[in-house]
Amino acid sequence: MPHHTPLVSTIVVGLVLAFALGALAHRIRLSPLVGYLVAGILIGPFTPGFIADQEIANELAEIGVILLMFGVGLQFSMNELLSVRAIAVPGALIQITVATALGMGLAWLLGWSLGAAIVFGVALSVASTVVVLRSLQERRLLDTERGHIAVGWLIVEDLAMVLVLVFLPALADFTKGGAGVDLSLIALPLAITLAKFVAFVLLMWLVGRRVIPWLLHYVAHTGSRELFRLSVLAIALGVAYGAATLFDVSFALGAFFAGMILSESTLSQRAAQETLPLRDAFAVLFFVSVGMLFNPTVIISHPLSLLATLLIVTLGKAAVAFATMRLFRYPESTALMIGASRAQIGEFSFILAGLGVGLGLLPVAGRDLILAAALISILLTPFLFAGADWIYAHHEPTPKKAPAAAAPEPATPTSQTAETPTREPVTVTRLTGHVVLVGYGRVGSVVGAALKSAAVPLFVFESDEDLVESLHKQKIEAIAGNAADPELAMAANYGAARCLLVAIPDGFEGGQVVEQARVINPGLLIIARAHSEEEIEHLERHGASKVIMGEYLIAQAMIADARDASVMKPSSVEPQAAGPPAAPTS
Repeated sequence: MPHHTPLVSTIVVGLVLAFALGALAHRIRLSPLVGYLVAGILIGPFTPGFIADQEIANELAEIGVILLMFGVGLQFSMNELLSVRAIAVPGALIQITVATALGMGLAWLLGWSLGAAIVFGVALSVASTVVVLRSLQERRLLDTERGHIAVGWLIVEDLAMVLVLVFLPALADFTKGGAGVDLSLIALPLAITLAKFVAFVLLMWLVGRRVIPWLLHYVAHTGSRELFRLSVLAIALGVAYGAATLFDVSFALGAFFAGMILSESTLSQRAAQETLPLRDAFAVLFFVSVGMLFNPTVIISHPLSLLATLLIVTLGKAAVAFATMRLFRYPESTALMIGASRAQIGEFSFILAGLGVGLGLLPVAGRDLILAAALISILLTPFLFAGADWIYAHHEPTPKKAPAAAAPEPATPTSQTAETPTREPVTVTRLTGHVVLVGYGRVGSVVGAALKSAAVPLFVFESDEDLVESLHKQKIEAIAGNAADPELAMAANYGAARCLLVAIPDGFEGGQVVEQARVINPGLLIIARAHSEEEIEHLERHGASKVIMGEYLIAQAMIADARDASVMKPSSVEPQAAGPPAAPTS
């Protein structure tokens, strides 16, 4: 059989080159995303050497979008989505309107037609779903209020773009006819599209929320991990494809609703873990496919037009989003993050540009500007997020200037100020001789309950704000955010703490937490959780006093029970691992 096919070569060369350049980018302290985009440029049609199949790369990237949105849906619920509608809906509509107007103004200056101006402006108004979600995941913000707002904003944008795609053919007929237009050409397709979307939502809500969890539980009871993994992928891809084929809903929206329905199941976390490897691999192919679209000659042929387009995408959209968030009285940190998340364009921009050229609305130069602006803005996204943090950090009052709290217990956050514990001026806990617990999930909650029963003072870091609010109600001091953040780390008062317990499942992320605590208190007892030898080595290198690996503890317990049953002799070799720490006494 042939060993050099377009599909195989696109996947192999794309992933290998993305890995090499992503590792290089990480080495020089850049986001790996930069390496993925450069890999796409190198295998694209505008550079010499190997040229990958663009159509295949785009279809593979679409699978990445489906799996990514499915994973996000698994972490959401309908209540969480509805809780941010008061800002996500008006915010997205305001940003789309202003960005479209700015894009139309630039198109007018370039001498383009009204139809070209509309397509160009709308293409610049919508952010990239993949880029925003990857950025939120890297910063552990998906489970925060800021993450919920950003995702809700994306959903509104996607719905708006679906309607725009329906509207474009009618716009093309109108501009070519030159005279009046029959309103039914626009109103009827829009009404049909809205009706299909409502029908899809009702079907998922009335039928999907019963069938999908039942199917997953049925497969789980078969005991076959392979079949369970296949069922998760079948649900994600099948619902997305069915939504697009039968209801004219985008793949991304269909997958998101499938994940959100499945999030009500107790197996949702396991489903998320099963899709993670494929999700990450196909997301990389998405960025490679974006890089393949970039034509470097546009920088030379239209430098001023490209600069103006970039300013609209990166500064104009970000400024509008920031102003809107502040207008709705959200904290500056939340407004900056939402602004940074808007400062790029992506999937729908490519679709709109291609359809616009195909309908004769948009000139080819307009599509080149959109694609070039997309790639450059995506390259700038990690720096924009870092810049947003830097701006806020230099305007944030130092802890010494922060007003003293009347009581050590933090107030329960409200719907619009739930982000305050993460970036607002931090008040250092007054606890002493306390235990700092990072992560209140399956492991952390058990540890926390034991410490509470023993009346040991406890301070918790947890990214899930619902859990933080629940801990506040139990009179346990907790803060929402990343314990690796140097500013948040100060709140734990490590200098007066008894020990630090790192219970988050990611040992490499835990290493950052350990490093921050060790800098503040070199003598602190730090006990961390790991899942592999590499994680153990990483945690110990960053200063952990003791690292516990769950598999070793299970093996020790099984060996002990076998010995008690006279199956083994006491001299049998045991795995070398530290035992579980004793609960600190008061």
